[in-house]
Formats: sequence, C-alpha cells, structure tokens
Amino acid sequence: MERYPRRHFLRQMGVGVGASAVASVPQLPGLTAPHVSKKLNVALCGLGRYAGYLAEGLAVSNYCQLAGLVSGTPAKLEQWQKRYTIAPKNCYSYQDFDNIATNKDIDVVYVVVPNGLHKDLTIRAAKAGKHVIVEKPMAVSVAECEAMIAACKAAGVQLAVGYRLHYEPYHQELKRLGQQKVFGQVRLIEVSLGYHLDGIPPTDWHLKKALSGGGPLMNLGVYCVQSSRYVLGEEPIAVTAQFGPVQHKDLYREVEESVTWQLEFPSGAIATSTSANNMSVDRFYAAADTGFFELSPAVSYGPFRGRTSAGELTFPDINQQAAQLDGIGQVLLANQPLPNHIAGVEGLKDLRVIEAIYQAARTGQRVRLTG
Repeated sequence: MERYPRRHFLRQMGVGVGASAVASVPQLPGLTAPHVSKKLNVALCGLGRYAGYLAEGLAVSNYCQLAGLVSGTPAKLEQWQKRYTIAPKNCYSYQDFDNIATNKDIDVVYVVVPNGLHKDLTIRAAKAGKHVIVEKPMAVSVAECEAMIAACKAAGVQLAVGYRLHYEPYHQELKRLGQQKVFGQVRLIEVSLGYHLDGIPPTDWHLKKALSGGGPLMNLGVYCVQSSRYVLGEEPIAVTAQFGPVQHKDLYREVEESVTWQLEFPSGAIATSTSANNMSVDRFYAAADTGFFELSPAVSYGPFRGRTSAGELTFPDINQQAAQLDGIGQVLLANQPLPNHIAGVEGLKDLRVIEAIYQAARTGQRVRLTG
C-alpha cells in the first residue's frame, strides 16, 4: 500500500473525501448569489493524487465543474479525459498550455503540481487571462509569492490559495472561539501534524528541495502556521525553531525529516508546533483565560472531532474540497474580489513565517518577523 501524505491521512482516518457530505456554503455578506445554473469551468493543472480528490469535489460543487485538464503525462491525460468526458480541445500538455488563452471554455486553472512548479504555471495561467487557484503552500519562497501576486494583478485575474479549512465548520468554529475570545484571551496553542512516511521512494518529489521547497514544514506545517494565525487573528512577531534528529539519513539529504517551532504573537500568546514525517500526530489545542478548545483529528481530512471546556463540538463532516470550490466559485461568479483569507496575500504571509522558521532552525536564533 502506498504511504504518501494525503493518501496516508485518508487511509489512517478510514474515510474517503467522496464519502463526506457536501457543504452548504453560507452566502457572503454583500454578495449577490450567482445563478447555480452557471458554473465556473475549472481546468486541473497536474493530475496527481490530490487532483483526484478535487475532481470528486468538482463533481458535487454547486458553483464549479471540471472542464479541462493539463498534464505532462500523455497516458494519464488520456485516462482522465475518458473518465471525466473532457473535450479533447480542453486538454493540454505543459508544452502547449499557453494555448489555453484562446479557450473560452476555461475560466479557472487550479494548479496542483509540486510546490516548486507553482510559480511558473500560475504566471502562465494568469498571462492566459485565467483566474488561478494554487495549492498550498503557495510557492517555495516569499519572492515567488510576490511574483505570482504581481503577475495576476497585471493580468487582471484573481489568485486564490487552496486553504480548504477556511470553509470547514469545525475550523470556522475555532476561529470564532479564538477571535471572539469566547473563553477569554487565548494564551497557548499547540497544533501539530505528522505521519509515518513509510515506503516512500528516494525519487519522490517531497524529498527533493527544488520541487518541494522543504520537508514536512512545507507540506504539513503550513496547516499549523495557518490555524495558529487564524484562531488568534494575529500575525506572529517572532519565532524560534529546532530541527529534529534525522532517522532516515538515506532519504532526508535535502529536506528536514521533522521540525518544531514556537511562534510569539502581539497579545502574548504562544503557538508551539511540530511537523514530521516520522510520527503520527494530528492535534489542535488552545488554552484561554477561562477555558479551552481542541480538535483531534484536527488539520488533516478528518473526520474531525472536538470539544471545549463547555462541552462537545459537533458539526457535519463535509466534502472539504467542494466547500472550498463553492466558496471561491461564488465570489468569482459574482465578479467580486476574493477575501484576503483565501487570496494570494494569505499565502505570502504563510511563506514569510515558514522562511523565518527555517532561518531560526538553521541558526538557533530567535528571528523577528516584520511586515
């Protein structure tokens, strides 16, 4: 059995994305609901494992539908084309991808390729006049994020980042509890995500820094950084960090196997996290002045379970990909700007923190964050 990041979570939690309920996305304030009969036509750029989960989400989305495919593997492109009945004129290789500019049947390109390729394909899609959704992490550096944002702005298209948890009801409740100080000021957050990456081949792109940008911090730690930031509603002002010992030296020659970090926030709150490829952990805990709230599982694909000092948390298990696509789709169909928490600026903020974590772990120094 393959044991890769996203598939591992689904196997470990015993649930597939398609088995969960479709979310009912709330209408955004001031937004005129688009007609459901009109859907955004989405082209998936990259046909790996996660693209399969997105295809399932697109199949049940109210505002988006799968209409195009982009892949560097002809056999895979043919297989997907037949499975999802995609018109041949809407299928592209990476070589002829720029021709998508003349295709009026494609509204959005969803970039689902290794992290190191996000920037190039996002900029090409923007220049082709297509809105872009890019998977997290947005890119492998702050500079790349800035270039992607600038390219989309210059082309007059919108750029979203695939932050599915912003549309997930348990995490919407975490944000409410933290930002509205339901239990007073949050003083401590502990959030970690890790799994045993058993049997991964040395050639896997997650182990190659040029393609991944780093190890589990890039792939998993971004969820921990995200939840710490949005539960507090603050930006960290400083970070300390430590790389963990390398247990599999034959694999982890270019990227870290595990890393632990501590974020300091203006309110005085501390967030401590670990992301790792050599342990199973999926937990969020927040201690506030008069109570606590927690999830476990917490930041994977669920099904999530949680409680607070006042009782259990109970929300429906949803199709997270469909919820995210509907949340983005209704904004684009209404021709309104994307909210900052899902736009490219949010991905840029995460990369600033991630770069600081790597710097702190390398140097052993406390790194201050600005901007």
